Amino acid sequence: MKKILLVVILLASFQNLFSQQYALFGTKTMFDAFENPSQKSFTLDSSRRFSSNFFLPYFGVNGANTGSAESAIRRLIVDGANDTRTLPINTGEINHFYANSNVYVLTLRIFQSYKYQKEMGFAWQVRTDSQVDYTNESLAIFDSYSRFPKNTNLPDIFNTKGYQQSYHQFSFTYRENYNKRLAFGVKASLLSGIVYNDLNISDSHLYIDPENNILDIGLTGTYSSNFNDKNKISRNTVIPTFKNPGVSVGFSTNYTTKKGLFLMANVKDLGFIWWRNNTNKTTVNMTTPNFIDLSSSQSNINKEIKDIFESSEQPKKFTALTNAKADVYLSKSYGFYKPALAISKNLFYKGGDIALINTFKYNDLSASVTPLYNLNNVFMVGLQGKYQTPNFEIFMGTDNLISSASTANSILRNDATGTGSVGASFYMGVGIKFGNIVNHPQFSDVMPGINDNEGGSFFKNLFSIFKRK
Repeated sequence: MKKILLVVILLASFQNLFSQQYALFGTKTMFDAFENPSQKSFTLDSSRRFSSNFFLPYFGVNGANTGSAESAIRRLIVDGANDTRTLPINTGEINHFYANSNVYVLTLRIFQSYKYQKEMGFAWQVRTDSQVDYTNESLAIFDSYSRFPKNTNLPDIFNTKGYQQSYHQFSFTYRENYNKRLAFGVKASLLSGIVYNDLNISDSHLYIDPENNILDIGLTGTYSSNFNDKNKISRNTVIPTFKNPGVSVGFSTNYTTKKGLFLMANVKDLGFIWWRNNTNKTTVNMTTPNFIDLSSSQSNINKEIKDIFESSEQPKKFTALTNAKADVYLSKSYGFYKPALAISKNLFYKGGDIALINTFKYNDLSASVTPLYNLNNVFMVGLQGKYQTPNFEIFMGTDNLISSASTANSILRNDATGTGSVGASFYMGVGIKFGNIVNHPQFSDVMPGINDNEGGSFFKNLFSIFKRK
């Protein structure tokens, strides 16, 4: 599909989906410990010293679209066709699409020390974040220009803003107890960019002149990308080469009150990527007329619209911020039932979540029901099942049960006439612990870090530096 729709349509059909899987917060799974680095994931006298996913599935994907273009997006997903015949135009409506992913390719976590409950972890992730605000007309113009009024100037009908960023993340996490109730954790990462798109059309117009058989389209905006028709996405694109390098950091803390209330706060993935390999930036201005011959076929018209951007393409390096988040989580257990509240807000981009997690536990089994409101004006209900022992964990769930079921049903039945919002969400993970059991020192001859006199507490030493100053 054409570049003006690249962020709108390609993202909807490519690999981009997301969720933070809030039902896994506070569970002491590997996911919990890597996403919230102040969290511990080992149980004394029960867990073994190392844990890993051994390349087994450990990922979360989620995406949704809201707005009147939902029927057209559903048909695009099911049939692969951009059919906008029933899509209302000239109404000024804006659609919102978001989709992200978080895939843990390989993880390794180590119990380092009994004293201060030190843990460290290493992970290789592949992440994608994307979000687009687009008009109905941005879809319709690539289906058929004949739907648009003739001899009428139509302003601001293609105004679109959105981005996509995909990258490898190689991270190191460290956590320790400051005291019996307070813990801290950090996460430092090296990033390797895969794909970047940023489209911002701030001003636009369309005028169809049937007497002269021309279409006059005007666009003002920018488009930044690290690929084009000469440099297409291939299998080699996803290999981490650090040609587009970056860094990010995260900070986390948690505290348990005397009455058992658990509080956790995080700043996640605060960083940037320097996109410098095969990168291009396009700037177009509406003062430059673009006249397209209507006697051409629709595919040729689409190509000429695409060329508006390609003809102005210039090589240029740029930096892009990662989708950093600030999270707050509160929970308290009442026997078999644990309610929790999670609030997450994107720091540099639009969006965030408010989730109420209801977890019911029976022995090693648990189930969670999570009503969630996404600040992109999407309401979802999640469902999760988990089996967890001190040395094994497996979980599976969705953050958008109703829309996922509806979308899956449309795909399986090859029926694009379904109703309801378009969305999909799925996540799962398998983690295994191995090695010696991390016993209390009085019960074991082998205890990692029992004589931890070399460095003591990293965070106590760090805070003591500020106190001396």
